[in-house]
Amino acid sequence: MPARIAEQPNLIRFLVFLAVFGCTALAVSILIADFVVPDHDWIADTISDLGAGRYEFIVDMGLYAFSAGLIGLAVLAAHVHLGAWDWSVGIITLVIFGLLVFLIGARNEYGDNDSDGWVIHVYLVYALGVAMAVACFAMARGAARASPRYRRILIGTGFVWVVSAPVFFFLPTDVDGIYERYLGVVSFVMILTLAHLFHARLGQGKAG
Repeated sequence: MPARIAEQPNLIRFLVFLAVFGCTALAVSILIADFVVPDHDWIADTISDLGAGRYEFIVDMGLYAFSAGLIGLAVLAAHVHLGAWDWSVGIITLVIFGLLVFLIGARNEYGDNDSDGWVIHVYLVYALGVAMAVACFAMARGAARASPRYRRILIGTGFVWVVSAPVFFFLPTDVDGIYERYLGVVSFVMILTLAHLFHARLGQGKAG
């Protein structure tokens, strides 16, 4: 006999909470570090600058929570599978996105010409940029099964990301800090959109 399959509301609630908490924790950790880290200019200095030095643990905790939120969102998308092959690609990409965020926090090197081992920060950032774009576009069609507005938001977010993210590498250093924070907000839009989709599904009482 085949196993009975049903969506689990409590699991969905927990993973939605984890995704929202991850975004909130990262934003709060950056805000706290902006005030705690001496001589930090949040307009000119990047989040990576906050993740190095004496107070690195503040932003690192936020990055780990954000990573957990992304991986939790991937688990949730697998639990409530709304698409075909492209939705599956999105699930895998969310996992990779989360692991990249974790590695950026755990690695504690930011491509600043250090020579302590293999400097990979910039490559992690490149991969993160690709993962964000792929996740938006890959999950759009499946999200439309819940509502066309989710598809529009995800595709719009993906286009904004594709256009905006590469600009970061060409900006003068006196404004790249605030621009990086803007990109962080764009990534939050994707995550919170999917979290809202699954939370709304709970309210509709769908199962099976």
